[in-house]
Amino acid sequence: MDAFGDGNFEQTEVDPAAEFLAREQNALAGLEDEIPPVVAGNGDAASDDVTQARSDDGNDDFSGYTVPKQVTEEPEKIRKWREDQKTRLEEKDREEERKREELREQARKELEDWYKHHEEAISKTKSANRESAKNAEKQFVAETDEIEPGTEWERIAKLCDFNPKTNKSSKDISRMRSIILQLKQNPLATSKKV
Repeated sequence: MDAFGDGNFEQTEVDPAAEFLAREQNALAGLEDEIPPVVAGNGDAASDDVTQARSDDGNDDFSGYTVPKQVTEEPEKIRKWREDQKTRLEEKDREEERKREELREQARKELEDWYKHHEEAISKTKSANRESAKNAEKQFVAETDEIEPGTEWERIAKLCDFNPKTNKSSKDISRMRSIILQLKQNPLATSKKV
């Protein structure tokens, strides 16, 4: 059975994860001395810029290793862009507010003009209605003074609307309409019957 490799079962197996960690520790062992500590604003490099590496469960599995904090300073171009962007946005806000005030002023003027024209139109309509009412009253008074016997039905016919298509929703008044027209045409014949 040696041909199938059954005789090597007694060899110890090597854990690949442990082997990888050992290789990485050896490769990184000299780098700790080469990285200079980063000095923060208050000058305490040991407490602010370097933290102890901990595992997720809070245990100090790597108590000998420290990981420096990344201190990122904003590049000059980005800082300048932010300042320029801020000034542009402030300018746009001022411009928007100015345009908004212009629109409000324009709307106020248009509304005042509309009210002015509306009041003028109402006053003109009122005066025209008053004049037409006065003229109609004068005409009615003049016609009442000219009452002659036999013209009563003519005057009544003037007050009636004889257009059959005026209002389709109203009652049928065709019979009354025909009687008034007959009386208008033959006023003397009706007075003899009565």
